[in-house]
Amino acid sequence: MRTYDLTPLFRSTIGFDNLSRLIDSAMKLDDTTSSYPPYNIEKQSEDSYRITMAVAGFSEHDLNLVTQDNSLVVTGKHQEPETTPRSYLHRGIAARAFERRFQLADHVKVVGANAPGAFCVLHVIITREYLPCHRDLALQVAEAVVARALAVVAEAVPVAVK
Repeated sequence: MRTYDLTPLFRSTIGFDNLSRLIDSAMKLDDTTSSYPPYNIEKQSEDSYRITMAVAGFSEHDLNLVTQDNSLVVTGKHQEPETTPRSYLHRGIAARAFERRFQLADHVKVVGANAPGAFCVLHVIITREYLPCHRDLALQVAEAVVARALAVVAEAVPVAVK
């Protein structure tokens, strides 16, 4: 496994603490990280995402979703053991506990989760939020660009002198 020393980069940057933490956590991942349960991340629109997880064998009470420190943590653990003993000829649905973490940017928010139809998949809906100051700044920049463009056009139009 290769290791990279990014210390010189972080010595000359200010305000990129989340980026350095994200890079450090990505560097710590290796091939032994569990891929259970499988999941998809879909971009539904410019500001909306959906995580779909295959959680066959888990009930609604067995799953827990928590957002903390810019991460979404989905855990699954069977709450109560089976009371009646069963004799399986083939057991293909995993019953092991899991924990899946997703890093979230500062401007995204988990707005809901649902399990449509039979409870074999879990959908987590995530949207991008814009702070009012960002929209105001974008509007001010757009107005300044338009005003400057009008000024340039006004200077370029020759005025007829009589």
